[in-house]
Amino acid sequence: MKNLKHFCKYLVLISGVFLLVMIALAFTDLPYLAYHKLGTSCESLKQKPTTIVVFGGSGMPSPDGLIRTFYAAEAANKYNNASVIIALPFGEDSLDTYQLDLMANELTIRGIDSARISYEPYGHNTHSQSVHIAEMLNGITDSPTLVITSPEHMYRAINALQTAGLKNVGGLPSFEKPINARKLKDRKNPDESAPLSWRYNVWSYLKYELLVTREYCAITYYKLKGWI
Repeated sequence: MKNLKHFCKYLVLISGVFLLVMIALAFTDLPYLAYHKLGTSCESLKQKPTTIVVFGGSGMPSPDGLIRTFYAAEAANKYNNASVIIALPFGEDSLDTYQLDLMANELTIRGIDSARISYEPYGHNTHSQSVHIAEMLNGITDSPTLVITSPEHMYRAINALQTAGLKNVGGLPSFEKPINARKLKDRKNPDESAPLSWRYNVWSYLKYELLVTREYCAITYYKLKGWI
């Protein structure tokens, strides 16, 4: 009983220190820079893609599902000869494609021909989805493939596809808004909205910390499993 009390005491202490560190980091640009690095650390495609892969994330309707399909539609309209693969597991029923259909609908209402869209519903995580996508491409490992997913997921998604056998893979991270590096670094010319932006940034950066921490845990697990 005494040992349990000591353990709980140290656990609370460590948790408190961790929380204070997370809060302190939220007043810096480090969380955003870490988030940005996960989304941009992989090389871009040097050729026009023949396949666009959009990972479904939280499905539909959800913020990341909507923004990923928006980016996918933009890319598919730009590269109008590329096929589109939506990677999202079946719903609660074994053959339920409702959420896949919702994502496909978001593409078609933005001008993408439904004949270009196919589903990968059998994978239950990024690794198994990547294996199935490689199989769908019939062993054409050098086919230029453009990956669209959330920034924090991009590194793991591309490396999982490469481990599955695809050699020519690049990414288009679905950032919520364009990056403005000059504003990020400019501390000398604050405008009137700076206090408001600063307050919102703290909360946004706390969110980035959670996303990045969770993703690095997933990356570590994938490396230990040999999936990336």
